[in-house]
Amino acid sequence: MNANRTGIAAALGAAALFGASTPIAKILLTDVSPWLLAGLLYLGSGIGLSAVRFVRGSKGNELARHDWPWMLGAVGTGGIAGPVLLMWGLAGVSASTTSLLLNAEGVFTALLAWYVFRENFDRRIALGMAAIVFGAVVLSWSGTIQVQSPWPALAILGACLCWGIDNNLTRKVSLSDPFQVAAIKGLVAGVTNVSLALIVGMAIPPSDTILMSLIVGFLGYGVSLALFVIALRELGTARAAAYFSTAPFVGAIIAVPLLGDSVTIVLVLAGGLMAVGVWLHITERHAHEHEHKRVEHSHVHAHDDGHHGHDHDIFPDKPHAHKHQHEPTRHLHPHYPDEHHRHDH
Repeated sequence: MNANRTGIAAALGAAALFGASTPIAKILLTDVSPWLLAGLLYLGSGIGLSAVRFVRGSKGNELARHDWPWMLGAVGTGGIAGPVLLMWGLAGVSASTTSLLLNAEGVFTALLAWYVFRENFDRRIALGMAAIVFGAVVLSWSGTIQVQSPWPALAILGACLCWGIDNNLTRKVSLSDPFQVAAIKGLVAGVTNVSLALIVGMAIPPSDTILMSLIVGFLGYGVSLALFVIALRELGTARAAAYFSTAPFVGAIIAVPLLGDSVTIVLVLAGGLMAVGVWLHITERHAHEHEHKRVEHSHVHAHDDGHHGHDHDIFPDKPHAHKHQHEPTRHLHPHYPDEHHRHDH
């Protein structure tokens, strides 16, 4: 599977796992408060991925010293500020309004990627992103917006902006081990949210609810985030975020047999819009002559991708990680704005 297909599969896999966790989380909410549940889900992510890394060892590339400023920025915005703003906003708006406002994360992620971090895009990609986001809006629209004060709504939008910044900063460290990146973010967000929830007096749920929350968090937040980091590496931030924005549709589909929800015209319409958006992205073919400047870095790579032809004493036949140098070259081939194609257009 080439890098582009790997990235697409990782992004859709991340969306499927995260989307599937939503209806299960709704069941868990009968025994635990939303804030504490969010903390337990994040904590399950961090603990589970840390255990995986301990058992398997470090198969990827560890975070380097120059990665930590980006990593700390991502953790601070997405793991601390974002959840706190969301919990504050939840207190002042309805659940349906919150669901609608949360669609802004994908929009903020794409806008920051395109206009701040200078990730290339064209009309096709913009239309695809718009179709996916509009499908999510249709899915979460309840017919009314209930906001008594503008501040809670602004807090939720602020949380979305924090996660948009987080996604773009995480892309900066996406060459590193995705399990390490996701484990750190899960542990920080988990400890932060659980601590705050307990400080404000949230009741501790039964032990079986805690265990199930940790398991759901490991899969729906941890493994999902690790796959999303891979997608950021292979596709760029905006395209990965677009695929991930299909998560609400996955959750809505799973809720049909799990929660007894019905298949409605809204669900069908939302699915159609998202399908169009995904098709526009999957069928993108961006190719032009471009130049690679000399760069030295370290990450997991194989030698059959057209960009890693350097020599080894023993030529490996599997993906591996080490510091290597790319010599200047100019060539033409289809590519995404991945970590080897951040050139200007």
